[in-house]
Amino acid sequence: MAEHSYTSRQEMDQYAFHTAVTLLVPLGSILLQAVLPKTFPVLAIFDLPLIVVIFFAVARRNPVAGTVTGTLVGVFQDGLTNHPFGVNGIAKGIVGYAAASIGFAVDVENIINRIALNFIFSLLQSGLLYLIARLLLGDPTVKLMPLHELLRAVCNAALSVPVFYALDRFKSRE
Repeated sequence: MAEHSYTSRQEMDQYAFHTAVTLLVPLGSILLQAVLPKTFPVLAIFDLPLIVVIFFAVARRNPVAGTVTGTLVGVFQDGLTNHPFGVNGIAKGIVGYAAASIGFAVDVENIINRIALNFIFSLLQSGLLYLIARLLLGDPTVKLMPLHELLRAVCNAALSVPVFYALDRFKSRE
């Protein structure tokens, strides 16, 4: 008996990227994240490397690649910030894995789904960063600010729309 799938071929495609795009886009996002908030402090609410990790993870739909991308981007980001080394690497690695895994089940080409994914993963990363700093590192000075994290998630979700649109141009089917 033949089985019918409700998932279109386009929804299941895994995308590849040129090596230069794979290296330069995350590196550029990390550098922008490190430099821009020093000049314009209001931009500190955005997490451009997180958006890039989510984009590459859902486009590739490979949990291992999503984890590695998230971990590497997070570790390099830790090197340019005052966070303890590896904190962002752990959080972004988990987000990369989850985003790649969800990429199989959700139509990630839909703008509403993209906004929702970025909102949810921004909240997830905020929670992970809090748990890592509070429980693993034992830092009692770390406070959870729910309203700030909600605003951060909304801002990241809004920024993700033009970023995803710009990065869509570099996709190629495997």
